[in-house]
Amino acid sequence: MYLLQLLKLYRRLNSLHNEHNLASLQLQRPWTIIFILFCLISVNTPAHAADPNKVLRISFAAAETGFDPVATSDLYSAYVNASIFESLYTYDYIARPPQLIPQTAKALPHVSADGKTYTIHIKKGIYFQDDPVFQGKKRELTAYDYAYSLKRLLDPQLVSPNAWLLMGKLKGMDQLIATAQKNKHFDYDAPVEGIQTPDRYTLVLKLNHTDYNLPLMLAHTPSVAVAREVIEKYKDGRGVVMAHPVGTGAYRLANWIPGSRIKLTANPDYRGYIWNFKAGNDPIDLKIVAALQGKQMPQIGTVEIQIIEDTQSQWLAFKQKQLDYLDLSSGPMADIAVQEGQLIPELLNEGIYLSKIPLPEMQYAFFNMQDPTVGGITADKIALRRAIWMAFSKDNYNKVIYRGTALINPFPVAASVTGYDEHYKSPLPYSVAAANLLLDRYHYKIRADGYRSLPNGHALTIEYVVIPRGVDQAIAEFWKRSFDKIHIRFKTKTMMFPDYLKAMKLCKVQMSIYNWVADYPDADNFFMLFNGSTKPSELGCSRIHAFDWRYLKTQQLPNGPQRQALYQQMARILDNYAYVTPLVIRSSNVLVQPWIIGYKTHPMTLPYWLYIDIKK
Repeated sequence: MYLLQLLKLYRRLNSLHNEHNLASLQLQRPWTIIFILFCLISVNTPAHAADPNKVLRISFAAAETGFDPVATSDLYSAYVNASIFESLYTYDYIARPPQLIPQTAKALPHVSADGKTYTIHIKKGIYFQDDPVFQGKKRELTAYDYAYSLKRLLDPQLVSPNAWLLMGKLKGMDQLIATAQKNKHFDYDAPVEGIQTPDRYTLVLKLNHTDYNLPLMLAHTPSVAVAREVIEKYKDGRGVVMAHPVGTGAYRLANWIPGSRIKLTANPDYRGYIWNFKAGNDPIDLKIVAALQGKQMPQIGTVEIQIIEDTQSQWLAFKQKQLDYLDLSSGPMADIAVQEGQLIPELLNEGIYLSKIPLPEMQYAFFNMQDPTVGGITADKIALRRAIWMAFSKDNYNKVIYRGTALINPFPVAASVTGYDEHYKSPLPYSVAAANLLLDRYHYKIRADGYRSLPNGHALTIEYVVIPRGVDQAIAEFWKRSFDKIHIRFKTKTMMFPDYLKAMKLCKVQMSIYNWVADYPDADNFFMLFNGSTKPSELGCSRIHAFDWRYLKTQQLPNGPQRQALYQQMARILDNYAYVTPLVIRSSNVLVQPWIIGYKTHPMTLPYWLYIDIKK
């Protein structure tokens, strides 16, 4: 096709020669002209750095669910979605704590003085990957795509698990949702004050209440842009498109065997970017910058993903050079590879390196505040919960369950996010003796069978919900030993994870543990678990007024001393009522093969293949 175009150009130039006697061009040598024109066209054709011969091979520890950002909420689907689709903002690859940067937006948003209006300008010249639905035309990304995508997130017919990101935030949206629920149809063309597009490249979001964390939510994968034509063409009976993702991102879905294999290939229409992240004084960061600075990205042309759920199989595949990196986290294979925080000599000698950070997650133990045995805010109930926490050794828990690899954390927020307080101290020390004295004081008497009764003389038994997995059973056994020390009868109830989540939300779980992974890197995303201002809190089914009004106040404040002071007060309230206690933050242990250049674990979800390179 290019040759035909060049020949046409040659004929045109030759006619000009005849008309204007352009003898200096020596048009009697057509291949000279063709060569010159080919060079000029090559200069103006976008150069794609992605090399199809650079193949990254990785594994997922659990199966994906699909590739519609509105319908999926699991980590592994998010990795793929963030490769295919693009959000307005993303995170700097190197900066810690995570730093927000523009992706398809031209800059960070302009925020009104009251924090209720966000004006965002979209970059021009960003295109969706080719798809038959576009009928051979280049389809540019616009503000209208983000307006449609954000509305879609709140469409009640789709029942998105991610709707909470924007629920109740945008002006006029509640009325549109109510109408859609009544009519069983969501009108995407209806004007909404909270989502405006004054022109093709401008998006204006108007909020009901001040929210300085909105840009972080616009960096979260569910808020990416999809094309309306694609959704309407390929949607299934539920209204979602799980198997035909079409985005503006660096990769496209080449092959998918659900629950088995995923293959991504570089999107030839992707605009690319120059690797230009800045490092601090960390020697690892400086090494990464030296290796990648100025490169056209992405470099990797193909990503091959296997679903390998068994940790030993993952380990063997990595050892046999079938995987380019492997996330051991705090699993059992971490003991083999990492000892006292360092790689074993065998791996070091092979050139393998370790990328390790605290995960952006928090593990909590909690009681149901609506339960008649352990719930309530009377002095005897608070004393019972405090005594149980005081009889639990977090140091021993870390050593026994996580082999000392986790981070003990008294503050109810992960260490890798904004708002974390490393100096916070819990008022509830580990002391079995003090715990027993506290129970004695509030008349939890030890009966003839060796177990305590309630102050009213009735039997006292705590029921702990356990998920049928190896580590969870070990955790339950550790809890039983702690309860035995204070003479409280302890029993377990086994539930599958989906049933556990349902029971927890219905306030039917008396006691258990819960791991929360941050959706965005701010303390707000953790404290929201305990907010019961509109409904019982997600953890503990609580409604503590002293906590709730402070939480609502923090949402109206930007990051700073005033907001941080409220976070400290909220943490103290959680300790005082003692219905939840933070346990540990697990560590990410990622083993990386020596031919991978620039890998650094990021605390938020990132498809690393956008930022690294491979030695061929």
